[in-house]
Amino acid sequence: MSDTNWVHTEAQGPIAILTLNQPERRNPISNLGMVEALVSALEKADRDPALRVAILTGAGSAFSAGGDLQQLTAGHEDSLIGCDPGDTPKNYRQGIQRIPRCIEALGIPVIAAVNGPAVGAGCDLACACDIRLGSDRAIFSESFVALGLIPGDGGSWLLPRIVGFSRATQMALTAERIDAHTALSIGLLSEVTSTERLLPRALELAQMIAEHPREAVRATRQLLRRSCQLTLDETLVLAAAEQALAHEREEHRSALAHWMATIKPS
Repeated sequence: MSDTNWVHTEAQGPIAILTLNQPERRNPISNLGMVEALVSALEKADRDPALRVAILTGAGSAFSAGGDLQQLTAGHEDSLIGCDPGDTPKNYRQGIQRIPRCIEALGIPVIAAVNGPAVGAGCDLACACDIRLGSDRAIFSESFVALGLIPGDGGSWLLPRIVGFSRATQMALTAERIDAHTALSIGLLSEVTSTERLLPRALELAQMIAEHPREAVRATRQLLRRSCQLTLDETLVLAAAEQALAHEREEHRSALAHWMATIKPS
């Protein structure tokens, strides 16, 4: 178990629980310290052969308020805004945009346990995860236009792939707040629980995933993500190549032998 100022990390068997740990500021993720801590924690969990799944949640009442509004001024040492406007794109690429790139590249799946408001970049952080569970206190808002901004951290790519173009456009152009049950109805969440049941349910789901062969889970995750950008034929070619590798793994042979042993002769 390790604890930092930014992200608290705890392992429960094969599951890593990563908690954004700035509750007094509602867990903003635009700060360079948070970016570095979160990316480092995710990559460390991915490298650990004992870990199979990661759960991402927020300390306190919020999942993540997204950007730190106090730092949206030029010249602040942790601001995304450069003193020279030409520096701002680089700050985004080297700052908050590292998070969706990191999650995309992981082998282990990430479950977002959205315990409260997920606003702006916080909404996009949830969208970057593979599975989203929400408490009945979860709220989503793609709120950038309310501040005269755009989704600068991948939301314009992520959100339409989850809820469809029309609903994503509505959310992005109105900055409307979506409660947990509305989020469930549009596919932004896969389940809604009570606040008390949120983390236990996320752990149950993570354990179900962790019980399956490690490399098969990782390959399936990547195949699903890559398929979003490919044609059916391209996906089938990729799947055939990945399946050939899967057939040669010991984990497949062991799993097959186990299942064959449970089949009773007719």
